[in-house]
Amino acid sequence: MNIKLTNFQKIKILCSDDIYGIMQKILLRENKIDRNREHFWTISLDNANKILNIELVSMGSATKTVVEPMEVFSIPLQKRAVRVILVHNHPSGEITPSKADMDISDRLIQAGRILQTPVLDHLIITEKTFFSFKDVGLIEELEQSTKYVTAYELKQRYERTGQEKGEAKGEQKKAKEMARAMKQKGLDLDLIAKKTIQRLKIE
Repeated sequence: MNIKLTNFQKIKILCSDDIYGIMQKILLRENKIDRNREHFWTISLDNANKILNIELVSMGSATKTVVEPMEVFSIPLQKRAVRVILVHNHPSGEITPSKADMDISDRLIQAGRILQTPVLDHLIITEKTFFSFKDVGLIEELEQSTKYVTAYELKQRYERTGQEKGEAKGEQKKAKEMARAMKQKGLDLDLIAKKTIQRLKIE
């Protein structure tokens, strides 16, 4: 369900406080009965991190809601979103992520990578406060997870890492050869060190 926004709410997102300022108001629009159920929203952002759309993806019970990647990314892709923010509420008032919260975040982050629509943040909100995955480094940590990464992508990652390591070793070897040649010519050791470091930085 599309959430109607005023022009003042279609802002550029600079930090998690900006997100919560809008999402708290959206949550409080709900009647008391619905506020006691878990909601899951997506916020679609353009290239300047300006809000394009906020979508209520699902509404569940007091303790959980069903979230599927296809449903989460459907509207952001239609809106040509460049990145997305995930938001869900905890009716209990507890904002610490559960194992299920971590797992679905991991899954959606990996789906976003495949769809080239990365997850910028995931907020857990209540009527009074919020928790940001990005603010505490969890987004970066989950980006490194391989639980939901396909075997093909894992192979590509390892090949890319191996290639980068090979290139780095190659440049180190060239720098050593250059240093040895300059030493044989009797150049000053400080000058040799500076030239060697410069080459490594340039390469």
